[in-house]
This record gives sequence, structure tokens and C-alpha cells, in this order.
Amino acid sequence: MASLSRSFASAIVNRSYTNAPASVNALKTVFHASSSTEDEHHESHTAQPLFGSAIKQRSNGGLVNKSSVNVGPFNDFQLRRNHTTSIPDFSKYKKTKNSGEASRTFAYMMIGSTGLLTAAGAQATVTDFLSNMSASADVLALAKAEVELASIPEGKNVTIKWRGKPVFIRHRTESEIAEANTVNVSELRDPQQDAERVKDPKWLVMLGVCTHLGCVPIGEAGDFGGWYCPCHGSHYDISGRIRQGPAPLNLEIPEYNFQEDKLIIG
Repeated sequence: MASLSRSFASAIVNRSYTNAPASVNALKTVFHASSSTEDEHHESHTAQPLFGSAIKQRSNGGLVNKSSVNVGPFNDFQLRRNHTTSIPDFSKYKKTKNSGEASRTFAYMMIGSTGLLTAAGAQATVTDFLSNMSASADVLALAKAEVELASIPEGKNVTIKWRGKPVFIRHRTESEIAEANTVNVSELRDPQQDAERVKDPKWLVMLGVCTHLGCVPIGEAGDFGGWYCPCHGSHYDISGRIRQGPAPLNLEIPEYNFQEDKLIIG
């Protein structure tokens, strides 16, 4: 039994002693090849750092531990693109005059143009506003009234409508003119000479509105041969002056003038 144990132990020792050198040589060959490959790969990465980066560590037993970080092919593509892209020339679009005087002139021109446009717009706005606020054509047509004097015989009255009010036009006779001038003005309630109320003694033009309450007096009536208001009993003479009754003032004289054989009221 003892001899069997010694034989088995001797066989194990002989086997280990015989095979160990072969195993060591094989490991050395593998490690050398691996080291050469890693060195070459490290040199290639060192020459071209844009492709990636690698970190190698060697353990105590001789094994190589490598950790590599691959950046990717984008850096290579970007490098190639930077070398092949051409930048266009924008020199013809640049300003040739960069002086302060040119900039100041342009600023003044813009300010002046803006001011002119603003003034034109303001003028147009004001003009439109005033034209809208002014009287229309039909109102302006009623602002004046024309009367043919030849159509009114001597000693007669004509009543027309002007601005919504009646207007009395009297073609007076010589006797009526003389009567109007013989009145004592100091005795009148509203003292006024006949010459102050007419532009032509033959023609008397008055508003046919009683100065008391706005009634319309009747022509060729009353105690003084002029006009009479039947509402409250006001009497006016041949010059339209108040002579009796509650009316405080004479009949109003409108603005009028003569143009050849026409009477223009307004």
C-alpha cells in the first residue's frame, strides 16, 4: 500500500515537472502576442486621438486589463468636414461707407420723411373731420333765399320761408315812407329810425315773428297800418316798429343785400 502511494505521488510530480515548462511557454507566447497587439492598437490611438481613447492596466499575475472608450466616428467626420467645407464670400454685401457722417445723414433723412408723412396724415384727418362737421349741400342751399324784386308790385307784401321762418318783404309807397319818417322816435318802446331798418327806403325786409311769443303777425292790419299779431294784440307800424301791445321789441331785420334786380337774404 505504501509503495502504491509513492508511485502515484511520483507520477504526479513527474507530470507537473514535465508539462509546466510547456504551459509557461504557451502562456508567454499568448501574452506576448496580446501585448504586441495592444501596443500597436495603443500607438494607433495615440497617433489619432480623435477616433477614441483606451486605458490599459496590467495585473500582478501578468494579465492585461484594458478599458477602452470609443468616441465614435463623428470626430473623424467633423474633421473631414472642416477641411472640405467652403465659406461663401459676403464682402460685396458689406457697407462701403462706415463713416459717422453717412450714418447721421441717413438718420436725418428718415426723421424728415417720418415727419412729412405724419404731417400729411394729420392734415388729411383734420380735413375729413371738418368736411364731415360742415353743413351739407342741401342745408347750404337753404341758407340763402333769392327773391325777384320785379315780381312784387308797389304797396304789396310778400311772405317767403327762410331757414324755417317767415320773412316779410314790403314794397312801400312814397306815402308810407313819409309816414315812417314822421314818427317821434322818443315815444317808441324800442326807439329806432326808419333809415336804420332799411337799406333801400322802398323795400322793407323783416322776420315775420312776433317778438312777444313767436307768433306770426298779419300784414296790412292793426291800428298803425302795418302788422298786427292777433294772439296777444301787438301792433306794428309800416316800419315794423312796436307801437302797442305786449311785444317788447321791433320786428327783427335779417341780413340781406341787393344784387341787380334780386334780393338775397342770408
